[in-house]
Amino acid sequence: MRIDLDEDGDETSARATLTTDGGGQATGTGRARRNPADPAVAEIGDELAASRALADLAAKLATMTRHDIAGSAPDSPPPARSW
Repeated sequence: MRIDLDEDGDETSARATLTTDGGGQATGTGRARRNPADPAVAEIGDELAASRALADLAAKLATMTRHDIAGSAPDSPPPARSW
């Protein structure tokens, strides 16, 4: 797992990349922008952008898993979320 952060003024972008042992990759992205009325605390933007990238990655992994399950049991519908 790797999270890359890029700050440009009041905007922060994050990219969360998961690399499997087999070399496969899945990536999620997230952004945060500071409200001009808020204090300039870079760590907050980093945390928010990273959390959004991880949430995006988690959603993509869940979709990939549903497809993999459906592909392994063609007569069964994909399961509903279990959490």
